[in-house]
Amino acid sequence: MMTHTVTPARLDDAVLERASAVIKCLGHPLRLRLLEAMEKGERTVSELQMCTGTSQAVVSQQLSILRGRGVVEAIREGPYVYYHISEPKVHHILDCIRECDLAKQEPARIA
Repeated sequence: MMTHTVTPARLDDAVLERASAVIKCLGHPLRLRLLEAMEKGERTVSELQMCTGTSQAVVSQQLSILRGRGVVEAIREGPYVYYHISEPKVHHILDCIRECDLAKQEPARIA
């Protein structure tokens, strides 16, 4: 019996550029933790500090990077600034990370 493999369509260069920018942005454990904290809704910097155990300066710096790539947005309400995930694919990426469970895989052995 002969099986046929379907070759996925080639990705457009613009799609690869956008994907690369988002993946680079997500390539930091603290940024991933911040996004995880925002998965269920908006969070203030103070709430994100509590979730991560990190200083306000570090949280703000990482949020600035996420905002610069269009991954999160900020909304000011009076004295508070609320951050939320603006790139819907981030939810899927976090789910994929959970599915892959990379931390439990055995490290590659070097011969």
